[in-house]
Amino acid sequence: MSAVRHGFERGAKAAARFTGHPLCFGLAVAVVLAWVISGPLFGFSDTWQLVINTGTTIVTFLMVFLIQNSQNRDAAAVQIKLDELIRATESAENSLLDLEELDEEALERFRAHYEELACKARELLDKAEAGGAGRSDRP
Repeated sequence: MSAVRHGFERGAKAAARFTGHPLCFGLAVAVVLAWVISGPLFGFSDTWQLVINTGTTIVTFLMVFLIQNSQNRDAAAVQIKLDELIRATESAENSLLDLEELDEEALERFRAHYEELACKARELLDKAEAGGAGRSDRP
């Protein structure tokens, strides 16, 4: 892994931890309050308004990338964990491993297959309930 990428990942993780902390929120509120309080000092000028608009736009722009990086890491970790559960379960269908890498058409075929299995399972359950003299384990 390159030094730049490693540095970015470390920085992104640290920034995500910091920005998700209550202290960071408090800091943001303090900045906004300082801006509001300074309004009369600057006569509520266009420049005074531009400062907060520019600042919030820049922070929002950078946070989009930070949030996306965090979500990508979380999603990848969840997929790996799910793949391991599928792999470790004897009766599981190993063809479902790494499913998120398939194209939409292949995903639709899998979805249709499992929808059909679910319908058959519900039909069997309904038949069993009908034969069980009104007894039901379903809510």
